[in-house]
Amino acid sequence: MNSGSTFFLALAAVMAVVDWVAVAWDDKRLEYVSKPAATALLLGVAATIDVPNSAPWAWLIAALVFCLLGDVFLMLPRDAFIPGLASFAVAQVMFSISFVTQGIEVARLLGGLVVAVVAATMLGHRFVGALRRQGSRELVVPVVAYLIVISAMAVAAVGGGSVVAILGAASFMVSDSLIAESRFVKSRRWHSVGIMVTYHVALAGLVLGLL
Repeated sequence: MNSGSTFFLALAAVMAVVDWVAVAWDDKRLEYVSKPAATALLLGVAATIDVPNSAPWAWLIAALVFCLLGDVFLMLPRDAFIPGLASFAVAQVMFSISFVTQGIEVARLLGGLVVAVVAATMLGHRFVGALRRQGSRELVVPVVAYLIVISAMAVAAVGGGSVVAILGAASFMVSDSLIAESRFVKSRRWHSVGIMVTYHVALAGLVLGLL
């Protein structure tokens, strides 16, 4: 870490907390500023962090750009769930490539695969079942596809071996599972804040995992 990346990280932390407050208070105007700002500042951390400008770094930058795009889609007044889902799906693929280009260990990769398959199967059963009960069968394929790519990202993170990055990947899965739970199963009061807290922890973990 250098002074520039530390500065961006501090600002990102502030904007993340502001976003949590905005979500808790249902202040849309504040959320429209703080949510993309937190992601953009974490992108600034990644852009200025003391690591070689290599393939893993470049793929991470690209992934964060798509996360920022997904943020914008998911907070629009109109329902842009599918474009948002697609943006984050592309981001997950790019995160995975970033991990793979850093180098992975096969034994860790296989261990991560076992855990991910179990978790994805349980989540898929829950969310696909809810979609079918609601009559939203058109969302089954996009949701399953996204579950596959985010699970692959988590497996790649485990294969890479960075504890910080693994925690980030796990937090991303928790955040997106809360979105699905809230949207397709049953929404609870704490879901909105929980989604954003785990999301920001996820992005911070994935960025700092480069160190």
